[in-house]
Amino acid sequence: MSATSGQHVVVYPGTVVGDGCVFGDHAVVGKQPVLGSRSTAPREPLPPLELGTACTISTGAVVFAGTHLGDRVIVGDQACVRERCNVGDNVVIGRGSLVENDTVIGEGVSIQANAYVTAYTTIEDDVFIAPCVVTTNDNFMGRTERRHELRRGPTIRRGARIGGGAVILPGIEIGEEAFVGAGAVVVGDVAPRSVVVGNPARRLRDVPDDELLSAGG
Repeated sequence: MSATSGQHVVVYPGTVVGDGCVFGDHAVVGKQPVLGSRSTAPREPLPPLELGTACTISTGAVVFAGTHLGDRVIVGDQACVRERCNVGDNVVIGRGSLVENDTVIGEGVSIQANAYVTAYTTIEDDVFIAPCVVTTNDNFMGRTERRHELRRGPTIRRGARIGGGAVILPGIEIGEEAFVGAGAVVVGDVAPRSVVVGNPARRLRDVPDDELLSAGG
């Protein structure tokens, strides 16, 4: 294993580190979660964190045990990836962003600064998530036992783009190549290739052909 490490880096025992990984100052990798007494997250012991080749865990970033990062993943300064996440190759998780537990992120995803990716979210390949996007997974906000069976994050399909400060409600599906405008509040599913804007989000038009991934956009 060859890795480059800054000052005061913590690598917990058992962590699998791929060749060429870089750790910024005060990075923490392989951390076990500490759960509150009312947390509903699973409490069984977690397997070690696995980092692919050439990952960068930047200054002050934290990546938990039980997660897998693919090759060439960048976790930005002070960002955090929680337990039981599976992150594909060539993903960027921007400064200060939080990816919560049990989330799946495909290849080539860009998550910009200060975004919040809630637990139980699925993000497919080549998705763009702008700064300060918020996703949610609980329509009851901690009230009633019924929430447990209904808790589900959004599903964001391949090539979708989410504009800055948008809010996506629990269980919403954003279709392939869809475009969510800045500040939109998405309360229902978004059809593939649709442009939606506003609060509540409404369809404005289709995504132009020259902006599709197949066109090199």
